[in-house]
Amino acid sequence: MVHWIRTWLLAGVVLTISMAASAQVRITVAFGPPALPIYDQPICPGEGYIWTPGYWAWDGEDYYWVPGTWVLAPDVGYLWTPPWWGWDGGVFLFHEGFWGPEVGFYGGINYGFGYFGTGYVGGRWESGHFFYNRSVTNINVVNIHNVYNERVEVRNESHVSFNGGEGGIQARATAAEEAAERGRHVGPVAAQMQHIDAARGNPEFRASANHGKPPVAATDRPGQFRGSNVVAARQAGGEYRPPANRGAAPGNAEAHTNYVHPHDLPAMERPAPPNTGNAKVDQKYQKQQQKLMDQQNKERQKLQQQQDKEHAQMQKQQANDARKQQMEQRHQQQTQQMQQRHQSQMQNLQSRQGGRPAGGEKPR
Repeated sequence: MVHWIRTWLLAGVVLTISMAASAQVRITVAFGPPALPIYDQPICPGEGYIWTPGYWAWDGEDYYWVPGTWVLAPDVGYLWTPPWWGWDGGVFLFHEGFWGPEVGFYGGINYGFGYFGTGYVGGRWESGHFFYNRSVTNINVVNIHNVYNERVEVRNESHVSFNGGEGGIQARATAAEEAAERGRHVGPVAAQMQHIDAARGNPEFRASANHGKPPVAATDRPGQFRGSNVVAARQAGGEYRPPANRGAAPGNAEAHTNYVHPHDLPAMERPAPPNTGNAKVDQKYQKQQQKLMDQQNKERQKLQQQQDKEHAQMQKQQANDARKQQMEQRHQQQTQQMQQRHQSQMQNLQSRQGGRPAGGEKPR
């Protein structure tokens, strides 16, 4: 009885963490990620670990590589569906990976090592134990005895890392894959979230620094980017050419992130100081800037307090997932509307200042 209680409590914690993580942001980018790098799989560290392939993620400014790694499944019988990028409505949309009894759709992308575009052939669950397919996974049979050999014919040799759009993988989800996504599943576990955070914080993992060939392509355990079991990419999967204007101003940015809550928004940046040649006009404009930024910060805080209160009410009422999702969608809409309003206010202030000639007189 104690064992089952602990199991259910752990499952509840994993589900809560996963739901909270998946509700943070909906990521869309205007240009596609680099090709998948070519690398070797590190050896499996022990029984029960399941391979989660590496992929390109987005940090708000650049793509960065999340190294492939071995992860303990959150529950017996659970398999990993990798995240993927797909062309949708004129942008590339990020689909988060998840754990569940069946492998869902992951864009038809060939991540290798058992994830060749459809399903997973690197191993399977039998009688409560995970058995590894030695033909596609790196297993030490001295330490792991749950193995079998099943040859796999790989037809998709592409290193393309996204689905749809120009040059993307042209694959569609089957009915079974769609059912897996709608069915019982949980998001990335805590070890995976820590692994992602560590990758995001390493500047060498950014595509602009490694040009599609990350220094750490895979590792045997989450978050461990040093040591003998760390694997570097052998080569990039293809030439990486990001858009020339990727660093454009916020109003013309090539990529954007849809934030859910005000505290997710990046810190407000003060515009460049005015230089009209008239010190009095410039000083007056700086005061207007500061007043507007103070007002906008107060609005952020007020909206965050309101949303925090609604979160607490939902938790107290033990609301179901559908109601929580509706609340998060409403919060996202509120945050986006506020962000757009604030950007418009600052642009209007800048345009008014830009419309004044040197000397501070209003144009006639």
